[in-house]
Amino acid sequence: MKVTAIIQDDLIKEVMAKTKAKNITESLKTALTEWLRMQKLKELNRQVAESPLEFKYSAEEIREINRK
Repeated sequence: MKVTAIIQDDLIKEVMAKTKAKNITESLKTALTEWLRMQKLKELNRQVAESPLEFKYSAEEIREINRK
């Protein structure tokens, strides 16, 4: 998709420096991909906090199962 956006030069330069990208397009793709990953992690953390994982077996029981 081709997009025209007005973004401050200093912001673009900082993103390019942090992503070590060769051009603006690559740096923006990297930054947006990382931003989406962070949002997904935050959502997953929120879900786990609301409904923590429950383990059916203890560590010792798992070891016994694995030994069989």
